[in-house]
Amino acid sequence: MEKIKSSDYRVDAPVLLKEISTENTLGAEKKELKKALSQERKKLSEFQNRMYAHGKYGVLICIQGMDTAGKDSLIREVFKDLNARGVVVYSFKTPSALELRHDYLWRHYIALPERGKFSVFNRTHYENVLVTRVHPEYVLNENIPGINTVEDIGPEFWDKRFEQINNFEKNASENGTLVFKFFLHLSREEQRQRLLRRLNKKKKNWKFSPGDLKERKLWDQYQEYYEEAINRTSTRHAPWYVLPADDKAACRLILAGILYDELNAYKNVREPELDEEMLANLEDYKKQLEEE
Repeated sequence: MEKIKSSDYRVDAPVLLKEISTENTLGAEKKELKKALSQERKKLSEFQNRMYAHGKYGVLICIQGMDTAGKDSLIREVFKDLNARGVVVYSFKTPSALELRHDYLWRHYIALPERGKFSVFNRTHYENVLVTRVHPEYVLNENIPGINTVEDIGPEFWDKRFEQINNFEKNASENGTLVFKFFLHLSREEQRQRLLRRLNKKKKNWKFSPGDLKERKLWDQYQEYYEEAINRTSTRHAPWYVLPADDKAACRLILAGILYDELNAYKNVREPELDEEMLANLEDYKKQLEEE
């Protein structure tokens, strides 16, 4: 099996998505990939326990991708061995009436992880420079001063949003949140096959929506805006990783491997040491319990 190196997937310079392959099986069979993922989950679980005890960092994991890219199943498979009390998954859909009464980042800000915990964003604040760019009329629902028609939403508006998003992530990072952003890079043909499976398998019919076909026709626009968003917001403190997503098992393992390697670099994350008084009295504490 190929070794997973974060640098192979991290966006450190401008990228062209059409030049990045959506296929990578890591040279392994499904069974081998599943076994390796199980091992990575255990290591992530051990890190989570240390991080919770350490109490100084939180981890934010942002997952974006086109429809059928495998976000839901990836989250389920990668994080299922972590302590459920230490992982919170947020699935950001169309903003509610309450959310629309705040700025677009509000609902994401209040979902940032507590120290010692993981927050996983299934779709993220980047929807506000992706879906809303493809469908700028959605911005009108935000009731922003000076934005009364779609014609009011020009290049300067999007420039400002990218600046706001970068500032949001920088502020989170400077206050102890470790930010990781993953784009599940799916091919158009693989999406077609996955949509067909939803139609051909009765138990998967509920996952299909006619709207999926409407959005699929806008594939090129989405790719353009994903590429711009990734290039304009991949920073040292909040990097993007572009993961080949045509093979779900390999994609899950790649994400887990990158995440563990990057987190494990924080060598200061460890359980607190007992003070001298507690260490000196450990045997006495045990004796008291044994003699009850």
